[in-house]
Amino acid sequence: MNTVPSQETTPSAGHWRSYAPLDLHPILMHAMRAFNEQGYHGTSVRDIAGRVGVTVPALYYHYENKQALLATLLETSIKDVLDRCRAAAREAGDDPLARFCGMVESIVLYMAHRRQLAFLDTEIRSLEPQNRARYVALRDYLEHMLLDTVEEGRAQGVFTTPIPADAVRSVLVMCQGVANWFREDGPLTAEEVAERHVLLSLGTVGHPAAVAGDVVLPFPRRTPAGRGAASRASSG
Repeated sequence: MNTVPSQETTPSAGHWRSYAPLDLHPILMHAMRAFNEQGYHGTSVRDIAGRVGVTVPALYYHYENKQALLATLLETSIKDVLDRCRAAAREAGDDPLARFCGMVESIVLYMAHRRQLAFLDTEIRSLEPQNRARYVALRDYLEHMLLDTVEEGRAQGVFTTPIPADAVRSVLVMCQGVANWFREDGPLTAEEVAERHVLLSLGTVGHPAAVAGDVVLPFPRRTPAGRGAASRASSG
């Protein structure tokens, strides 16, 4: 399998900021919920089949085993993140500041809107070696997308961090953490959380205006339609 996503792929949602209801095969949907509630090792194939309302043999007709379910869910997640991140980068163009901001925003929005899928990253330890290697290669690709942009920004004086690789890893850990605490009924929308994380990330990579506290974000803020409980987050 080629671990470098195709240059022609685009988010199925139509735009990287847009999120339709999660559309997964019922077996995958119930497996995702079970893994989140009970952990991979605490979930049996019989449990998943019972949730779906099918027999175990019927489940095996669609997916080889429980490992195949986890691998499919994780790859579905990381590929969607990559597609959205690349779309944000293309939209931003050649400016490394705008590109960095767009990519960070796209990652945080994903972690908020698809947090049940994104949270499964904690189960990477449960992947078998071949599946883990494939998933890690895709995740590393995302990291290198950000790192290349930060390095370009450093060359232009946009970012000043002396440790770009460490800074990018810190940004990703911070963004991925949103999946752990985001709640739809909290005081902040997903978009507001994303904007705050862009500001935090700019400070992490040493953008001078962010460090000084007077940064102007290089992208328009959009108030989401129906700003209510459906897109809010908790403060902790």
